[in-house]
Order: sequence, then C-alpha cells, then structure tokens
Amino acid sequence: MHNRYLAVTTTVMSIAFAAAQPSEARVVKFVVEQRSTFVGGAAWGNVGAYEMLRGTAYLEVDPRDPRDAVIVDLENAPRNAHGMVDFSTQFLILKPVDPGRGNHKIFYAVNNRGNSLEGLLTATTAAQVSGTDAGYAMTEGYTIVDAGWEGDVIPTSTKLVATLPVAREANGGPIIGPMRYEYSDRVSGSYTTNLEGTAGFLSYEAADTNTAHATFTVSDSEYGPKTLIPPNRWAFGTCPTGQASLVPDTVDLCYFDGFDNAKIYELIYQAKNPIVMGLGFATTRDVASFLRYETRDDVGNANPVGTAITRAYAAGGSQTGGYLRDYIYLGFNEDESQRQVFDGIIPWIAGTDRVFINVRFADPNTYSEQDRQHNYLQSSYPPFTYAVTTDPLSGIHDGIMKRPRTDPLVMQVDSESEFWQLHGSLNVVDGRGRPVRIPPNVRLYFVGNTAHGFVSGSFLAPTPGTSTLCAYPTPASGLNWETLRASLRNIDKWADEGIEPPGSNYPSISNGTLVGLHQAAVSFPIIPEVDFPTVYDTYELLIFGPLFNPLGGILTIQPPLNGPSYVIQLPKTDQDGIQLAGVHQIESRVPLGTSTGWNIRTPAHRGPNLCVLTGSYFPFAITKAERLADGDPRPSLQELYGSHAGFVKAVKTAAHELVEERFLLKVDAEADVSAAEASNVLQ
Repeated sequence: MHNRYLAVTTTVMSIAFAAAQPSEARVVKFVVEQRSTFVGGAAWGNVGAYEMLRGTAYLEVDPRDPRDAVIVDLENAPRNAHGMVDFSTQFLILKPVDPGRGNHKIFYAVNNRGNSLEGLLTATTAAQVSGTDAGYAMTEGYTIVDAGWEGDVIPTSTKLVATLPVAREANGGPIIGPMRYEYSDRVSGSYTTNLEGTAGFLSYEAADTNTAHATFTVSDSEYGPKTLIPPNRWAFGTCPTGQASLVPDTVDLCYFDGFDNAKIYELIYQAKNPIVMGLGFATTRDVASFLRYETRDDVGNANPVGTAITRAYAAGGSQTGGYLRDYIYLGFNEDESQRQVFDGIIPWIAGTDRVFINVRFADPNTYSEQDRQHNYLQSSYPPFTYAVTTDPLSGIHDGIMKRPRTDPLVMQVDSESEFWQLHGSLNVVDGRGRPVRIPPNVRLYFVGNTAHGFVSGSFLAPTPGTSTLCAYPTPASGLNWETLRASLRNIDKWADEGIEPPGSNYPSISNGTLVGLHQAAVSFPIIPEVDFPTVYDTYELLIFGPLFNPLGGILTIQPPLNGPSYVIQLPKTDQDGIQLAGVHQIESRVPLGTSTGWNIRTPAHRGPNLCVLTGSYFPFAITKAERLADGDPRPSLQELYGSHAGFVKAVKTAAHELVEERFLLKVDAEADVSAAEASNVLQ
C-alpha cells in the first residue's frame, strides 16, 4: 500500500553536495535595535523588572549541508558571494534587568502567525501577561525569546516576521506551479479579497491572469458538487464595489456577482515565486542555538543573554503546536554543530496537525477542518505518532521522535476540539483503530471539557459567549493557561532534575474513554434543545502527487486525490457530559454546566456541520425544580453543592487535588479559590 499511495521521492529533497566540508548554518549578525522596560518596569516575583529587546537576526545556511537538505527549494534559493543562502527574522527577548536574578534558562514562546500568543508585543500592564506561561516563566527568572518563522506575514509593529528568499529556476526565471485557496464565511455582498483570503498575509502572484486558464468554483458545502463560475464573471484584481471598480493586479480576486456568506468558493490557478518557507524551521533552531551556546556573532556583537544558559524550552499552540511537531520530526532540534537545541518542547492544542511549511507554495495560515479546507495543508499526515510505528493504511514506517540523542522531552496538551477537528485520536490509535504506544520521553495530556484554547464555561468565565455562525452558546473567549503553566514547571523538573512528570492522561481505547461517534453520542446526556454532532473531521490519506511525501515536497495534484479513510475516535463522557479521561482543570472538576469542544453551525451557515474550533456551554439549572421542569437529566447546582459555601469547599478540594497531582501551580490554586469565593454561585 505504501507504494500505491505514496511515492517517496528523493529527487525533490536531494542536493548535490560539494566535495569541500560545508560551512555551518548560523546566525551571522544579531542586532538589537530597541531596548525598553517591559510593562512599566513591573516586578516579576523575586526576579524584579524585565527589559524587552527587539531587533533582527541575520542568518545563512549552506545549501550543500546535508542537515538542511530536507528544506524544499533550498537549492533554488539565491546565494550570496560565499555560496550561502541568506535570510533574516525579527526577534524579541525579555530578560531580567538584573541578570544575576535570572535562572539561566530560555523559554522560547513560539508565535502564531507572527502574533505572540502571550500578548508580549501588545501588553501595556503586567496583568495582561501574568497569567500566561510566559508570566509564570518570568517569576522564575527565565529569559523569554521569540522570533519570526513565517515568511508570508505582512509586517506590523506587533508581529514577528521572517524574511525568507523566493525560489527561482536555474535560469533565473520564476518557478510556476498550481496554487489553491478556499474562501468561506465571506461577508455577503462583498466582491473582493486578496488571493490568500485573509488580510495580513501575502498572496502568491498569479503567473497567468487569464481567468480561462484558472478554475473558480462555488459549492453549497465542503463535500457537495462544485459549480464552475464562468471566467467572464471574475477577474484577478480588486473591486471594492463590484465589476465597475475593477483594478487588475496579480494578487487579488474580484467576483463580479458578489460572495454569498453560506457558500464555499475555491480558486485553483498557476502561481509564481514560491517562498522557501521551510527555512522558517531554521530561524527557530538557529536563533535559539545562538542564544543558548554562542558568545558573539560574526561581526562581534555580544550574545545579549550572556553565556550562562543551561536549559532551553519551547512551547506553542494551535498552528504553532503543529509547527513544533514538524520541527521535531524534520530534525531541526539538532543544530549545525550537532547539539540539542531545546531540552523540552510543549506543543499544545495541536492534535496530530503538522504545519507543512516545507512544501512549494506553502500556505501556513490555512488548516483543515470538517467544514472548511478539509483536504488542505496544514493537516494531519503520517507519521501521526511520536513513536516510530508502521501506519497500516499508507505503509509509512516512521515517527516524530526518532533521534534519541537530540530529541527533546515532549509534553503535548490537547483540548476536546482537537479530537473533533484535528484528528487527535491518531496520537494513540492507528488508522484501523488499534492502540499505539507513547514513548517514555513523551507525555500526552487531555484537558477534558474544554475547546481550542482550553476555554470552558465556569465560575472563572461565567457568561456564555455567542457566535453568529454557531447554533449553541459558546464558552467565554480567551485562553486558560493554568495547565500550560504547570507543564512548564514539570518539564523543567524533568529535564533539569530528572523528576518524572505525571503519566500521560489521554483518551484511550484500552480503558473505554476513546470511542466511535455513536458511542460518544449515546454516553452524552440528552440536554433539552441540544443535538449531539452527527459529523466529525474525517481523515483520508491525501495524495498530492509523486513529488510529495511525509517530509513535504511539491504538490502537483490539486485538489489531492483521496486515499484510504482512517478510523477517527472521540472522547467519551459520563451522564453529565463530563469527560471520563483527562487531567481536568478546576472548571470540570467543579462544573457549573457542561462544556464541550464542539459546536454546530446554524442552519443558515451550513448546519449541522461543525462550527470551526468553537466549543459549547450548557449551564446546569440552579434548582432541582428548574431542571425537572426543563427535562434536564443533569444535576442542578443546588443538588451538586447545596450552597455557595458548599461550592467554595468543592473548589478548595479540587484545587488541592490538582496541586498534588502537579497539574496546577499553588499560586493559580489560590487565585481560583479567591475567584470562587467572590463568585455569585448559589448566592
């Protein structure tokens, strides 16, 4: 089956190596351009104030070096006078004003689409950052680092952007190839968009603006038939008010008849000038390696964090969680001097997603869901597992962790949404639904009853949200960082002191907590006016042509062909809708309702498909009489806790348990108890 569905191509990944010993890839110049006190000089624990450094790192790689041979189109990138490929990236560093109070460790908080997930580039007060993993890290004396890795982000003052080269043909001409974009949930009656579909990102230029040579279609659903939009009803260009306002160009789309909010559109065209996006991995590797190991750069600039760094950890969520999984898989945790870069990595809310920037015409902003971009990259693709295993459907024998000398310790932390939308079950079962092992240097943690970002309805976020796309009330917005803060503490003790962290706690078929859709539906309570989902994001092996393989490559078939379908399984709940598996944040140990990692689209927006990565929140009734009148089988708040004092007591007990289990920091436990005491629950 491996040969049938996957051609492992060596030509696209190979490089002719020079006889001479290749030079090392490295930071050649590290320029600090701005220094400022961070959030007004606020003190972080006993460490004191931090300062922020911003600047640009200038890097180069040798396209003859076998360690970088995996980077697609590196051999087609422009070279400098020394035969090296130049690129650069913006960076930020937060370090103690008094270096003597630091702990000599780096926490590399990898950005998502150029944005700091912790808000480090937008924060004006300590309170905006203090509850994040970076906030905890600063109280411990870490140096916080981040640098751009995505080369298609339009620069702004609050983003970190990598400047990566464009690949060209050997004769200097443009490389041309197929590009595909999907558009959904557009503003009804709008006429124009950039080709990429999202403001803030560069689009790949059209090599041919004759619309008869491209394909533009519309569909009622992700899986329905596609209707061709005639070439004379659209154009390459901008047209804010329709056809009469058309200004032709090569990076925008004008649809003369206007977009319909409920429809899905797809454009396939011949693009030119692909970015060598796989170099993004090298920015993370080389910036972190320079700060960890080097004294100064090639022109004499001193390493701004000093020379006493003993440990380095990285973390990133969602898109960046998939980025870190790929970073490990492709071997970038070994620097060009064969040293380990990060001791530990925490990918979160990633499922089995891989960012797949290592392809020609990569589009890191796009990701696959059940109702959008279902067969696009970024997506899952074998190998799914950290352990080296044989995928029974593709025949691929591989794993994310296969370099024992330089592989990091890993703690992956997922919410329920990753099982519905990002194929999370393939972390622990194969494509036929059989269990696969978790390596001893990996921990998988499931935070039950949370949506993407670990959000849930609770006394910490008591007001349900709403979404125009989704049928049910949503949890309040934002990120819950508590489990991630504890995970950073735990991975440091694992790497630095050899203290084993808590064992993996992830849904499993062996204990009945990971089941098929029907069993998941049967176990979920029958809540009035709530329908359990009838769909999830299925997975079919995507066949993009003979020049694509697990490492990346060139997509010659667009859209891809579908290979075999994989068994996808979902977490099981108890009779109150509380997940059976998982570490459980305090919100699901002392619930005020049922929070889920799924929501359903409204009928007007392609319901009953899943509603992106959004969760739902269904509060419990306050009294038994109310729930009986509503026909709700779940217990009321009075039945669960009796009184406000009973609720606070339950929170104190749960907080103590979580601290003992090492999934909650003591400072966060104290804050949760205070929030419970101040809440109006059963008041």
